[in-house]
Amino acid sequence: MKNVTKIICAASALMLLASPAQAEMRLKFAHTAPVTDLSHKMALMFADDVKTSTNGSIVIDIYPNGQLGSDSQMIDGVRSGIIDIELSGLNNFTGMIPEAGAFTLPFMFANRATAYKVLDGEVGLGVLNGLEAFGMKGLGFAENGYRNITNNRGPIRVPSDLEGLQMRVNGSKPLNDLFQELKANPQQLPVSELYTALETGVVDAQDHPIWVVEAFKFFEVQKYLSLSQHAYSALTLVMNSDRFEGLTDKEQAIVMSSAAKAIAYQRSASQAAEEDKIKFLEGEGMIVNRDVDGAAFQNAAKPVWESFIATNGDSLINDILAASK
Repeated sequence: MKNVTKIICAASALMLLASPAQAEMRLKFAHTAPVTDLSHKMALMFADDVKTSTNGSIVIDIYPNGQLGSDSQMIDGVRSGIIDIELSGLNNFTGMIPEAGAFTLPFMFANRATAYKVLDGEVGLGVLNGLEAFGMKGLGFAENGYRNITNNRGPIRVPSDLEGLQMRVNGSKPLNDLFQELKANPQQLPVSELYTALETGVVDAQDHPIWVVEAFKFFEVQKYLSLSQHAYSALTLVMNSDRFEGLTDKEQAIVMSSAAKAIAYQRSASQAAEEDKIKFLEGEGMIVNRDVDGAAFQNAAKPVWESFIATNGDSLINDILAASK
């Protein structure tokens, strides 16, 4: 009897060894931020939570610092399935959904709480759902933050202080139009090329949130930081639609939940550390001024809104303003 038991146990062990292990799915997550940036920390948290929640069946490999291309190249990569997940500014998606540029209009959101409310509500969800037509599943909006101006000429206090500056801008048409309206000379450049462009004098000014100024070390090549907070910038987290639909219902729920938790962490950390980042930049030699005439800048931005409405209508703007109340 003992021999029979041993044989059964041995046979069971062999069957377990012969059984295929649970398949591991590996996903590529790309972004352009350096590893010191909060966006990378968010990506790590997202990947860790997905791996833990799926018991290791889904592993996300992160490619920071533009390793897999510029923002536009990464978006194309997600659409084609070469890249599974990517994170970049909402402005990079306005070529597909032009009216979404309403979110990037100068002085659209009075504060972060309002921006979160709108982006996480029906209005923001509508934009995320609109990406499905382009092969992408919107997972949520993280934060880039409020944009501020840096330059090498002097403090920016009133709109006329921008006149003549060679100003790097992102792909947002409203922001490009804003700086053109303010008589700067806007030039579109990928963020991966911006440090060198500032260092060599190709451009002498740029606008980014505090975190980006610190993470990309723009303080090494820029002297003045003016806290204009002229526009709120959201980051958009997307995944290849086919890859998302190929997940089980449980896995899809985990991906969405992990994204929401990582985004909440990133937003909270962004707010909490902003003043410390400003002090750090001052310690590195930047001259920071807060006495920006916000009313003058808002008045100067009115033609930008009018131009946007003439091209795209005011439907989404009205939805954003209504949801902001």
